[in-house]
Amino acid sequence: MSMGTALRMIFLVVFIGWLMVWVLLPTTIYTQVWTPKLNCKLNSTYFGEQGTNLLLFSFPMIFIAALGCVYLHVQQESKKINSKSVVKSHRLAFSKRPLLVMAPLGIVTATELAFAAMFIALLIWSLFNYIHYYTFDHPFVHKAGEKLWQTRLRSVSFILGYVGNICWAFLFFPVSRGSSILPLAGLTSESSIKYHIWLGHLSMILFVAHTIGFIIYWGTTHQMAEMLEWRKDWVPNVAGEIAFVFAMGMWVTSFPRVRRKMFEVFFYTHHLYGFYIFFYVLHVGAAYFCMILPGIYLFFIDRFLRFLQSRRRARLVSARILPCDAVELNFSKSPGLIYNPTSILFLNVPSISKLQWHPFTITSNCNMEPDKLSIVIKREGSWSQKLYQELSSSMDYLNVSVEGPYGPTSSHFLRHESLVMVSGGSGITPFISIIREIIFRSQSEELDVPPVLLICAFKNLADLTMLNLLLLISDTHTQISKMQLQIEAYVTRENEQTFTDSEKHLQTIWFKSDPFDSPISAALGLNNWLWLGAIISSSFVMFLLILGIFTRYYIFPIEQETYEPYHFTLRALWDIFLVCTCIFIASSAIFLWCKKQNAKEYERILNLKAPTPPTSPWSQFYVADRELESLPHKSLVQATKVHFGAKPDLKEILPRCEGSDIGVLVCGPRTMRHEVAKICSSGLADNLHFESISFNW
Repeated sequence: MSMGTALRMIFLVVFIGWLMVWVLLPTTIYTQVWTPKLNCKLNSTYFGEQGTNLLLFSFPMIFIAALGCVYLHVQQESKKINSKSVVKSHRLAFSKRPLLVMAPLGIVTATELAFAAMFIALLIWSLFNYIHYYTFDHPFVHKAGEKLWQTRLRSVSFILGYVGNICWAFLFFPVSRGSSILPLAGLTSESSIKYHIWLGHLSMILFVAHTIGFIIYWGTTHQMAEMLEWRKDWVPNVAGEIAFVFAMGMWVTSFPRVRRKMFEVFFYTHHLYGFYIFFYVLHVGAAYFCMILPGIYLFFIDRFLRFLQSRRRARLVSARILPCDAVELNFSKSPGLIYNPTSILFLNVPSISKLQWHPFTITSNCNMEPDKLSIVIKREGSWSQKLYQELSSSMDYLNVSVEGPYGPTSSHFLRHESLVMVSGGSGITPFISIIREIIFRSQSEELDVPPVLLICAFKNLADLTMLNLLLLISDTHTQISKMQLQIEAYVTRENEQTFTDSEKHLQTIWFKSDPFDSPISAALGLNNWLWLGAIISSSFVMFLLILGIFTRYYIFPIEQETYEPYHFTLRALWDIFLVCTCIFIASSAIFLWCKKQNAKEYERILNLKAPTPPTSPWSQFYVADRELESLPHKSLVQATKVHFGAKPDLKEILPRCEGSDIGVLVCGPRTMRHEVAKICSSGLADNLHFESISFNW
């Protein structure tokens, strides 16, 4: 058994054990048999009532995240040694086949549907077990003058809050972009964002019912003053109400209609999550905070590292304004930065907005362009419109910050015998990086690369110039013939006769270098995963040590002296403070160390290059750019067939594709993605294996 297999087995066992704790949590076995024994051994004077929850709920996922970083580092290093090896596996192909294609949920695969069903089953199981426990085994006290239905309402409302807490335990894992949890599960940040949306909706439905239930209870029992209660020894109602207000603001603006029409309102409102977390933790208390801690903890680490990375200004070398109202930005990058096709980069331009960050697909290939990273931005929204206008004006410098790259840990698309890529508009950008990777691999005679059929739909003829981005180096016609590329391009709103009227010229802008700019690199450098594992483990150990010492020598003496439990809210505040402090210290120290080492490594790499300096510090980019700029659309004419005034008939094209294993990748409008998903899931073509690439968050 290899080390990788052994680690995967450990992850699986620990994760299943963690899930089983959640399953057993609402049962009488846990509450009446396990809890007394565990509290006796674990709720010591060092951790108080948090001891049991820290061991059973916090430690397993933190352990998986830290050890997972080691596993991902080993995996990454092995791929560097065997950089062109591809494992072709068709196991569990059915699990990735779309089963549901519907507007509210989007495209749901068999695996996603199974896990969603199990999660719903966990919520229902917990709900009914809690109702049974608080109705028969440990019923709520029936207060004087209170009717039975009012007691039951109070009980059910309380239980709904408990069940909503389960959603919170998973809520932040999908939005931790740089965490090891997502790649261990074979996910990326952009593909898993829908799980965050589902969990957010579920938790809010439960919390709305929880809040309304208590308001009705207080109103019918003439206890509305309870809404303003902030008790020392129990749950502060005011904190929960404040958290609920922030949550409602975030929830209402996250619905698709609001988000699409008023994206900036959604974007800025969602930044209230910090206040939501803060008051939520004050409401549930320190013990329950430890139950949901892992997701929040990993999210805080990821968010702080993203903040530190974004403080560095990226070195923007050039920008090319394309005839199709798109802009290609070319950055300098560290040669040690490795990323896979379809990876994304988050971009911030302070002169447009200091708060807005937008994700864009990386179109360059780190094997073909070790010193360069490129993204393409289509002029569509207000932000990209302002960027386009700035670049169109005379300027020689643009201040830009980046976060990332984020993406898959492997080139999984190469496992198929052939590929069909379907794109609409700017959805072609992820496929540029994939085709460039195939071009790179096609140079090796030892490897068989899959033939590619690219079906791309554009509104206007000028958009066809996006196809020129597929080609970068001089012998592109040879590479295309090696990789067997066929392009079916559809221009939906123009006729062939309008070609000469829609021609535009490329415009290239070169930017001055600034000593404060730096090449794009991973947040923690070459050994990013190892250093991330060090941050997770060291900060968590630091948190446990300080929490134990603080509880034993500060909180415990106060409780002994007053004969009362320590202040409920203050204990939660101390936990929040210690978590943030430990993450800040560990992350800052390791980030600064890595930044210093990266600077030394980059200088060493520059010194190893040819001693004769080029005429311009960016001449290597200039040559490549001039070369691509001189390539007319005719360079792809032999591989491209253009159709005018029509959309691709995918129901006709896809089933006719020959081959036993065809990977179907789609990126474009939602209607296009849903249409392709329905075709692949129809059962008419079992050889089609679907995968959607979407950034419509």
